[in-house]
Amino acid sequence: MSKERALRAFDLQSLREKLSPQRGRTYWKSLDQLAETEEFQDYLKHEFPAGADTWLDPVGRRRFLQLMGASLAFAGLTNCTMQPEERIVPYVRAPEEVIPGKPLFYASAIPMLGYAQGTLVESHDGRPTKVEGNPKHPASLGATTLHAQASVLDLYDPDRLTVTTNAGRVRSWEVFAATLTNQMERYRLNGGKGLCILTGNVTSPTLGRQFEQLSSAMPEARWYQYEPVNLDSAHEGGRMAFGRDVNTYYRLDKAKRILSLDADFLFFGPACIRHTKDFSAQRRMESPDQEMNRLYMVESAPTVTAAMADHRLAVRHSEVLDIARAFARALGIDVPESSALDDATRTWVQAAADDLKEHGGASVVIPGEFQPPVLHALVHLINDKLGASGSTTVHTASVESAPQLHGPNLVRLVEEMRNGEIETLVIVGGNPAFDAPADLDFGGALQHVPLRIHLTQQENETSSLCDWQIPESHFLESWGDLRAFDGTVSVVQPLIVPLYRSKSAVELMDLILGGDGAASDYDIVRTHWSRESGQADFDHWWRQVLYDGTMPDTALPEIVVGVNRQSVLDAIAAISTPESDLELIFRPDPHIYDGRYANNGWLQEAPKPLTKLTWDNAVLLAPATAQKLGIQPGQVVKVRLGESELSGPAWIHPGHPKRAVTIHVGYGRRQVGRVGTGAGFDAFKLRTTGALWAAPGVEVIPTSDSYDLACTQDHSSMEGRPLIVESTLEEFRKNPGFAKEAWETPRPDVNMYPERKYEGRAWGLSVDLNTCIGCNACVLACQSENNIAVVGRDQVRNGREMHWIRIDRYFSGDLDQPETLHQPVMCQQCENAPCETVCPVGATNHSDEGLNDMVYNRCIGTRYCSNNCPYKVRRFNFLLYSDWQTETLKLQRNPDVTVRSRGVMEKCTYCVQRINAAKIQAELEDRDVADGEIKTACQQVCPADAIVFGNINDPQSEVARRKKNPRDYGILTELKTRPRTTYLARLRNPNPRIPEPDKPSEKA
Repeated sequence: MSKERALRAFDLQSLREKLSPQRGRTYWKSLDQLAETEEFQDYLKHEFPAGADTWLDPVGRRRFLQLMGASLAFAGLTNCTMQPEERIVPYVRAPEEVIPGKPLFYASAIPMLGYAQGTLVESHDGRPTKVEGNPKHPASLGATTLHAQASVLDLYDPDRLTVTTNAGRVRSWEVFAATLTNQMERYRLNGGKGLCILTGNVTSPTLGRQFEQLSSAMPEARWYQYEPVNLDSAHEGGRMAFGRDVNTYYRLDKAKRILSLDADFLFFGPACIRHTKDFSAQRRMESPDQEMNRLYMVESAPTVTAAMADHRLAVRHSEVLDIARAFARALGIDVPESSALDDATRTWVQAAADDLKEHGGASVVIPGEFQPPVLHALVHLINDKLGASGSTTVHTASVESAPQLHGPNLVRLVEEMRNGEIETLVIVGGNPAFDAPADLDFGGALQHVPLRIHLTQQENETSSLCDWQIPESHFLESWGDLRAFDGTVSVVQPLIVPLYRSKSAVELMDLILGGDGAASDYDIVRTHWSRESGQADFDHWWRQVLYDGTMPDTALPEIVVGVNRQSVLDAIAAISTPESDLELIFRPDPHIYDGRYANNGWLQEAPKPLTKLTWDNAVLLAPATAQKLGIQPGQVVKVRLGESELSGPAWIHPGHPKRAVTIHVGYGRRQVGRVGTGAGFDAFKLRTTGALWAAPGVEVIPTSDSYDLACTQDHSSMEGRPLIVESTLEEFRKNPGFAKEAWETPRPDVNMYPERKYEGRAWGLSVDLNTCIGCNACVLACQSENNIAVVGRDQVRNGREMHWIRIDRYFSGDLDQPETLHQPVMCQQCENAPCETVCPVGATNHSDEGLNDMVYNRCIGTRYCSNNCPYKVRRFNFLLYSDWQTETLKLQRNPDVTVRSRGVMEKCTYCVQRINAAKIQAELEDRDVADGEIKTACQQVCPADAIVFGNINDPQSEVARRKKNPRDYGILTELKTRPRTTYLARLRNPNPRIPEPDKPSEKA
């Protein structure tokens, strides 16, 4: 077996053709012949000096046991940190901290846009299985994004690059190190001329210090940073306003009035979790006497943040600056006036401006990430006028190690490659051959570079064009450091020895700087901080940092900067907006982002927050625009911009701006893995350096073809009955009991079920719809916690997705400016459960603590329970969806939850495994379970703190207090199901000076 796997890893294309002209099965028949070749013997000498017997199967049990032993044998502080592994040791004597079956948690950080989000990662017997938020980290405060939840699946991705290759041949790291060392000797003699390194956004102090050393040793060497989704506009706008690089973030916990100018601040960006935490805290209405914040939203493409807005204005991308100029004039700032706004829009803007001005010092304007730099500069001027600086707006020095404008960087790099100025290009992560602007033709320019090296986790469109492919370590198996949005430093520490022969960015940079290639990333990072920390007792300090997950006193201090008013006004005066019948808008996909998560099945299958589409992107159109062009949902259209064209299915989205088209980038990958390759269409084909986020003059041409998109909005329909109760803050104060009055009067109190009294615990759950933003983090957390299988696009189209939580999305009101509502729906844990009475084998039954449990080995798949469930929250695995063959995927699963085979009904059980673990621990300590000690997976991940779980028999528990809230209600209670899951009604806080559109009573 070891020999066969070694041969398959070798797998040279040239030998395939030589040994097996017919390919396919004939090739594998020739394995013995391949083993005798001189090339394979050379490979073994380089990669396995001790011979083939030392081959460690990267996905097999033998390899895992060795990795697990190394990961556990040197565990550091209990439950919080982990020390490095320098050798593989047998797992004979377990560390005293490790109890089989009991997980440990380690503090780390996940990079997003290069910035840190603090995490606590759950580890079962040496293998990370679940990511949670670090409560001590300022960027997470205990919550995570859906991308952090799905990151553990990327660690075990069977399509990861496993070995170093050169021109298609498997090589060892030592061979590569020798080759690169020879190159670096030459560059040290000529000052680095001809050497270039391309990275993503860098906030790592250690990596930043390495690049400083490179610049000192080889001043002619180039270092460029490029992210396809970057913060260039914010950086350039800051320079325009302040004359220097400035990092700006917002304190929404102090903001009573917020205006977002196309900023999706609750869902996107380095501080999105913190923004959601602070924003939601101002909307947690426990009584009618409380004050509530107010959000005004101007958006050019559908966003999660806009769904929470009290007033929303949908305009085209080019019109957002006009709105900002009108808002500035309403505040008394003398900027050129725009004549493009109609009277209704001017009224809206004036009322919003008056409201923010009345709350000066407690109001803030947030510019859109994808709006031009001049808008960011103007917003700095507006916030200065509102008195937001130092209150709701904070300025610091740049968080990035070397602030750069990514777009111009890439343009310069491509020019230098074409001119033959780059002899060696080292690409650290990223995939510019796929996501660079189409007019640059990065892939073509790359061919002009003699030596091309790519450090990457997956073979992709860029690595296929490179000479050397080096496997990159996942953040859960490597050491590093990162800064958060406010500058706080976190150490990225691994939970497992690298599954493959991979390397991290700091290890590669150490080799470039003259190292021998043997230094570990742990040594590099620790050595850096032993110098920089200035700690007398460094070992104690270091262990405490690993324990907490953050370095104390590393947040960047607030600075006072003055706005260069004239510079901003001059920049605005120079702006001209071209007229266009139809405008094209690009946005990163909510789930797969810029395409980097395209091979992640969890993210592909999770329904998008607003469209509810899975496995595809689409051409989004407003209803009026679609009607004018004669386009139906699912109809394939051609999108033409200049000489470029693509085809994709159309999707009609209520509330989308008229005369505009939105396409999410990241799909259409040509080389990514078995999951993501070929899904959707590539919108990067239309994206150019002059039109990164919006382009005028686009044509949308309907065709006669159609495409059946996998949308889940109509799945698990409950006969079209809207389940969300909403009202305004004013009505809530007049009638606090409006939520319960919204439902039909229950039938007479006749109960056919026997009454049960719960003398001890009675579990219940509450969801606050006034804070839930519909981000899908709970869906991914539930999937990770409960080993929920991915079913694929075709099965989703058949309505067979397996998620135990669904986020229902409703539109209410006018099609052009609708209100958007979200509602998480999971098993309601009915006291009078209709599912229990119809199960012929007692597979679903009631526990002594009020849970509606499932006994998987009893279920025979009649599906009577699903038919009888009015909430449609049960899932049936018609096929064997769980992958029981791929070894790496087995390592990811939670051992506390059964991996189901086919023919079994599944559903939420309030994470009963967590309940039982807490009860056992409390019993061992001779105490009762404390309130808040048990957190369901959906509750723990929620950045809005919308979900609360606990014992409803305890009147002091948080869930009991929520259920006494006058906004509390249960859905479909007229059926007498008596659900244990209830909701707090949604509230809006509209400005009475803005006319409300006529709203029909029905929701769609």
